[in-house]
Amino acid sequence: MKLKNLLPSKLGFGTAPLGNMFRQIPDAEALETVEAAWENGIRYFDTAPFYGAGLAEIRMGEALSRFPREDYVISTKVGRLILDEAEDRSTRNIEDTRDIFKYGRPNKVVHDYSYDATMRSIEDSLKRLKTDRIEIAWVHDVAQDFFGDEWIRIFESARKGAFVALDKLRDEGVLQAWGLGVNRVEPIEILLDLEGPRPDGFLLAGRYSLLDHSRALQRVIPQVVKRGLGIVAGGPYSSGALVGGPNFEYAPASESILQKVSKIKAISDKYGISNKAIGLQFVLANPAVAAVIPGASKPSRIKEDVEALETIIPEAVWQELRQAHLVDDSAPLPTGA
Repeated sequence: MKLKNLLPSKLGFGTAPLGNMFRQIPDAEALETVEAAWENGIRYFDTAPFYGAGLAEIRMGEALSRFPREDYVISTKVGRLILDEAEDRSTRNIEDTRDIFKYGRPNKVVHDYSYDATMRSIEDSLKRLKTDRIEIAWVHDVAQDFFGDEWIRIFESARKGAFVALDKLRDEGVLQAWGLGVNRVEPIEILLDLEGPRPDGFLLAGRYSLLDHSRALQRVIPQVVKRGLGIVAGGPYSSGALVGGPNFEYAPASESILQKVSKIKAISDKYGISNKAIGLQFVLANPAVAAVIPGASKPSRIKEDVEALETIIPEAVWQELRQAHLVDDSAPLPTGA
């Protein structure tokens, strides 16, 4: 099924922050944030076992359990199993040393892209989410660092395991769609060249945003469009950098990124609009993008996202962004810009 036909709204909700991403979030605040998303018309919710070692799935499942299941769509991810045993933080791999979810549950998280682990991951997620079905499954971070023998081993394991399992689950009707959930364009390119797996689309985090979109435009999106697939755009605010936060790609933003944000803000301030509005509407202007899923950990942030999407942006804003080389020449812009 095409993602655009499956997803009920252009604006979804990315729940990584509900896994206590970067900070301790009270349970009540997390639940209120999901409820705020619902009250503002959001019906697509994306999560993952990795987010707080299952915490985001648990919180999301609890909050959504009071609403009719047929009224919303869930996507979660496979590739990491959450164990019952506590994690030894002194032995974590390179990816996890940034302590993104250090305030999450203490459970050990292991990488496993095999067939059996994929099946178990789906079963575990169903329990945490308090649901009997998941519409979309993404293979999570199959190429986080994209180099060396480790990357080859992980992708090959996913090719023989997770891809086969998800193809089977989709064909049996257990899932409606599957693809990769990554923050690099290279694994998408490679998967599209493979014979055998039949993904329905991709969750591309941070690689199609106002601050970083050229590689996706050149190397992935044309193939996605050609094959009739779709993209869910994650991280439209680039870990918060676009909207004044200190981080880009989950780490302190570089000076060049901060300067780029400053230039964008000068234009948005000139016209009395927000960087959020520009960022969301830029992403959704691309016909390959089925939905955008900003994250939020406070109810007020949800309202800001909805208002940003409804903001009327003058054509002059897009023209100035293009003239300042802040937008790639080949990037689609909102109709009329």
